Amino acid sequence: MAEKIKPEVRFLNEMKNVLYDQVWAKTAPNFKLYYVYRRVKRKNGLGYDITVIPPKTLGQEFVKTKGHIHTKPYKELYIVLKGRAIYLLQKSKDKKVKDVYAVKVKKGEAIIIPGDYDHLTINPSQKTLKMANWISEKCKNDYDLFEKNQGACYYYTKLGWIKNKNYRNIPQLRFEKSLKSLPKNLDFLRG
Repeated sequence: MAEKIKPEVRFLNEMKNVLYDQVWAKTAPNFKLYYVYRRVKRKNGLGYDITVIPPKTLGQEFVKTKGHIHTKPYKELYIVLKGRAIYLLQKSKDKKVKDVYAVKVKKGEAIIIPGDYDHLTINPSQKTLKMANWISEKCKNDYDLFEKNQGACYYYTKLGWIKNKNYRNIPQLRFEKSLKSLPKNLDFLRG
């Protein structure tokens, strides 16, 4: 079904300002990083998107989405359809981070993103990541915090997790568990 919808393509040039390895980014050619098929399905005011992230490294960092927060506190449900993902979530105000955690999610598992957390997805493997998400059709994304601070407060690199020095206060990264099954009722996503 997603193949009939033309994907939005995220190119490297749109991501350079959120990457850890700025030396690499300065000379890297522009290329396609990932594909988002928007509104593959619609149901009861919710939209279902599919994102495909091929395996890559961006200098020292594993490929990731740009990252955003919702302009209103809508929750979002992500489901890994193929491969595996790491979701990084942070709650912050300006450059001060109050909470940050990561969730490793395998095929068939899911995660609920709280409405007041900035978040991004990382493909930490050598295989293509394919994931889906359900979100309110009223939801809008805001990329400002990550653009202003050169990404999230942590980067996932070949050497492991590295703190982003553009933030004043970064709590210790903690890890949460994924959902092993999907919620039967998605009404909580409507706001």
